[in-house]
Amino acid sequence: MDIFGIPIQAMMGQLLIGLINGSFYALLSLGLAVIFGLLNIINFTHGAQYMLGAFGAYLLLNKLGLGYWWSLLLVPLLVGITGVIIERTMLARLYKLDHLYGLLLTFGLGLMIQGFFRNEYGSTGLPYAIPEQLSGGYNLGFMFLPKYRGWVILASLVVCVGTWFVIERTRLGGYLRAATENPQLVQAFGINVPRMITLTYGFGVALAALAGVMAAPIYQVSPQMGADLIIVVFAVVVIGGMGSIMGAIVTGFGLGLIEGLTKVFYPEASTTVIFVIMTIVLLIRPAGLFGTQK
Repeated sequence: MDIFGIPIQAMMGQLLIGLINGSFYALLSLGLAVIFGLLNIINFTHGAQYMLGAFGAYLLLNKLGLGYWWSLLLVPLLVGITGVIIERTMLARLYKLDHLYGLLLTFGLGLMIQGFFRNEYGSTGLPYAIPEQLSGGYNLGFMFLPKYRGWVILASLVVCVGTWFVIERTRLGGYLRAATENPQLVQAFGINVPRMITLTYGFGVALAALAGVMAAPIYQVSPQMGADLIIVVFAVVVIGGMGSIMGAIVTGFGLGLIEGLTKVFYPEASTTVIFVIMTIVLLIRPAGLFGTQK
């Protein structure tokens, strides 16, 4: 069976790849949106922290014998702790300065982390095996669905929706949003705002590391993997609206699907379609699809 002259198996396969890419776009742009929306920091270290997640899983497996499921629990926590240290020792000193200083600091940190791992492990990708429980797949008739790729899509959706619910629908999320608007008032109610800011940055970094762990069995573990992805993710954040949690989620998955469809009908444009959409959105709605003009 064909759709517009394209075999349905080929189309569904590309849509699956688009959904997988969209899962990582959504997770990474969600972490960026949390950090920017609540801390007003443009975190250019995000790509390197995503790469740290993948390398963390690789090192836990090869040095300590801890497999994928342990990595899902431990790596985001460990990388999140490094984010807490970065925020307390470096970023906290820049909050009263122009935002450009934070951007330059995080950009420099990202280059340093990436350079260290490239020096230690080279630029060649390192393999990371799919966990045995998620090997194989399902024959759906019109396509073959690998179990692991289905797991990535489902897990990303759960994490994204859960994060949105906590920030937008709970008292904790209300405190976080209030702390960005009037930290002195929130502090007057006995809430430790600096600690809240630190943990928020650590959580955003942990989301990037979680995406890195889930990406390791699909894409080879490489020092370049964050640098190759972060520019696209920033475009996703801009399209959805800087700081918009829902915008990051919807735009991430949506643009992944659009990218997949573009590979079917016009492969030459698949690497640029997101940036074309970004240009159009910025011309029509500078604050992004879900953002608000300040």
